[in-house]
Amino acid sequence: MDDVLDFVDVVADSELEGAFVWLLRLVGLLTVLAGLGLWLLTDMGLLVVPLALIVVGLAVAIAPDVLLSIAELFG
Repeated sequence: MDDVLDFVDVVADSELEGAFVWLLRLVGLLTVLAGLGLWLLTDMGLLVVPLALIVVGLAVAIAPDVLLSIAELFG
């Protein structure tokens, strides 16, 4: 976890945090859409893969804001 916070500090200091956050939001959105596409458009009996993609996509979309907020509080 310390390595992640160190990386977030570097991103925050480089003034590219806005671009970094939007890039991760885009990746998260694409992952959620891929999960929904697998769930709705295919005949998968096992719903673990689409559910995992949706959960990971939501986590990737939300995590940058939380990590940058934590880095600003403690940094």
